Amino acid sequence: MCAIDVHNLPIFYYPIFYHMEKLIIYQVFTRLFGANANKNVSNGTKKDNGCGKMADFTGAALAEIKKLGATHVWYTGLIEHATKADYSQYGIERDHPAVVKGNAGSPYAIKDYYDIDPDLATKVPERMKEFERLVMRTHKAELKMIIDFVPNHVARQYHSDAKPEGVRDLGEDDDKTEAFHPHNNFYYMPCTQFSPNFSLHDDEMGDYVERPAKVTGNDCFTPWVSQNDWYETVKLNYGVDYQGTRQLIFCPSTPNTWLKMRDILLFWASKGIDGFRCDMAEMVPCDFWGWVIPQVKAKYPDILFIAEVYNPHEYRDYIHRGHFDYLYDKVGLYDTIRSVMGGNSATSITGAWQSVDDIQSHMLNFLENHDEQRIASKFFAGNAEKGKPALLVSALMRTNPMMIYFGQELGEQGMYSEGFSGQDGKTTIFDYWTIDLIRRWRNNNKFDGTLLSKEEKDLQKYYTKVLNLCNTEKAIREGLFFDIMYVNYGQGMNEHRQYAFLRKQDKELIFVIANFDDQPARSWVKIPAHAFECLDIPVSDKERECKDLLTGKKEKKALIPDGTLYVEIPANGGKVLKFKL
Repeated sequence: MCAIDVHNLPIFYYPIFYHMEKLIIYQVFTRLFGANANKNVSNGTKKDNGCGKMADFTGAALAEIKKLGATHVWYTGLIEHATKADYSQYGIERDHPAVVKGNAGSPYAIKDYYDIDPDLATKVPERMKEFERLVMRTHKAELKMIIDFVPNHVARQYHSDAKPEGVRDLGEDDDKTEAFHPHNNFYYMPCTQFSPNFSLHDDEMGDYVERPAKVTGNDCFTPWVSQNDWYETVKLNYGVDYQGTRQLIFCPSTPNTWLKMRDILLFWASKGIDGFRCDMAEMVPCDFWGWVIPQVKAKYPDILFIAEVYNPHEYRDYIHRGHFDYLYDKVGLYDTIRSVMGGNSATSITGAWQSVDDIQSHMLNFLENHDEQRIASKFFAGNAEKGKPALLVSALMRTNPMMIYFGQELGEQGMYSEGFSGQDGKTTIFDYWTIDLIRRWRNNNKFDGTLLSKEEKDLQKYYTKVLNLCNTEKAIREGLFFDIMYVNYGQGMNEHRQYAFLRKQDKELIFVIANFDDQPARSWVKIPAHAFECLDIPVSDKERECKDLLTGKKEKKALIPDGTLYVEIPANGGKVLKFKL
């Protein structure tokens, strides 16, 4: 292999370390997965629209997720959060409806960090045991388990009924006369009352009163919040004096919130989970992560920390100083590929990976999650087929993890008006709802496909094929990456609608081309001599046999330095040609 400075070469990637496994994360909204109502009611109750349980993740269900190619399952919304459902008979304090979004409530308005959401239990008093059994079933299915950790904010009426003996509740020891104190758990606005621009009255529970007002979760330092704010949450205080110097203050010891949150992380890690997806991690000081993650990993070395971070200027801090394993690649690759699906030039994909080349192994790729619109929705691509070339690029171009959102592989559109969530192309996280497509896929835990259309089954097969390639093919799982776009501008391929690259490991070479166009294409793709040199591809003027890993069809192609490779590519699809060298 040639000796080069890879950081200054725009088209070639040499991994810092090799993955034994490429992570494929299947995010599933736990409450919605097993919901089984035949008909939904907008703004309906749990009785109207059903509610999935942890028990719905049977061995058969987990086997289907494993078959798709997943290595990890991120169960979204497991920890107890504020809700309009009444569980007071089980010793769980009721939440005032005025500070709950939707009937089911937001899974990111945590009400008790030490408990499982009662909605998800078959038997409410045994909800923690049911969670522990879910951990065991997930591992038995040879999958690893990720849960949410929500560090920035909690429900306005946070109260832990399940905290271990000796644990002091958040805010229990706060000095509420102080707007800020480094050992307070919350920020306050003394002498003010929480006064949003909407009613806080409920006919049954009366008025919600909060005095002094606490600071709202989206850094809203005023009692006069709007419905566009995260009004159902209050911000946690990690010792940053936002109302004064904006500095992190140790006075004289570690802030109390740091200690409480470390203990919560250790509590859940002790349950045998394999990772945390940390919500809005960049709203919490990087210093905290650099302090807490090494402590958790000292006891649980293999546990993963995934950060939701959107500011590219902060990426390297949260990796190198904060010790995160992976960060969302949202404003880079996701936004770029979405724009390509919308008609922008595919040449922009090169710049997206170049911008994070030095930390690429830490970036998590995705095309959907609970915060984003569904590909098939009219607000995004309007057609699940258009996600196929995007999947090829996101999943196959590097060794870093790939995540999909449940139903993405079936073409879920998210075009419901569920209640608190209007028709926005997203799957609700606030309402009780049954997703018809998931219900039909599950088919009472048969997963036999009899209730799915041919188009839905074909799309699922495509996702299964591509995602499984990520670990069955060594060149994809741990190989080198070479972007060949730079020699194909204005040549024999449409560089604005197609994107091509190489992957190489040992004696195997994989050529990938994705076609973002609605029409099939015939392309003559140039393979630069520099790729032969850097990837150590043996030169031969004879045709080589190759196999399209998507279709299984065999072809013969000549691989010549600075020569062209002729390929016929389906509309909204691609080719993945594997050469034995």
